[in-house]
Amino acid sequence: MPDYSVENELHSKGYNIVCGVDEAGRGPLAGPVCAAAVILEPDTVIEGLNDSKKLSEKKREALYDVIIEKAKACAVTLVDNQRIDEINILEATFEAMEQSVDDLKIRPDCAIIDGNRTPKHISVPCVTVVKGDSISMSVAAASILAKVTRDRLMYELAKVYPEYQFEKHKGYGTALHCELLRKFGPCDIHRASFLKKILK
Repeated sequence: MPDYSVENELHSKGYNIVCGVDEAGRGPLAGPVCAAAVILEPDTVIEGLNDSKKLSEKKREALYDVIIEKAKACAVTLVDNQRIDEINILEATFEAMEQSVDDLKIRPDCAIIDGNRTPKHISVPCVTVVKGDSISMSVAAASILAKVTRDRLMYELAKVYPEYQFEKHKGYGTALHCELLRKFGPCDIHRASFLKKILK
C-alpha cells in the first residue's frame, strides 16, 4: 500500500511542497491520454487509497471525491488523439504531466513522477519512482484522478459514437473494440498511429 515515505524523504532534503504525478490512457486505441498532479499534506489520511488499477471503478469514483476534497492542490490535463498522433504517445504523456504540474494553484518544489522517465520540459525538480502509484500516496491520488477523469470522458464519448461501445472498453484494444473497428473503421477520436497493425 502507498504511504508518505517518498514524500517524507524529499521533505527531509528541503523540498517543502511535493506533488505526485501519474497518467491514465497511454495504451488505448482511442481517446485522450490524461495526467494528474496532486499535492497532499503528509498527514492526510485517505482510507483505501491505492494504485487505481488495483481498485474497482466504484471505489475509484468514491476516492476521487475524497481526493478532491482533501488535496492541498490538484490539476488534471487531457491531451487528445490528434496531438498523440502528431507527437507520439510518450511526448503527449509528458505534455499532459507538465501541464498538470504547471496548473497547480500552489507551485510545488518537487514532483514525484510515476515510472522511469522524466518529462523533458517539466518546470520543477522531479524524481521518478517505478510503480509509484503503489508506493507514494500523492502519486496514487494522481493515478485515481487521471483514471476517473478519462473514464468519465469515455462514457460521454460512447454516447457520441455508440457503435464502438466505448463504455465497455474505454478505448483499449480489446477483442470487442478491434472487431468493431474492423467493422466500422476508425472515428474522429481513434489514434491513427495506433491502428496500423489492426487495420492492415
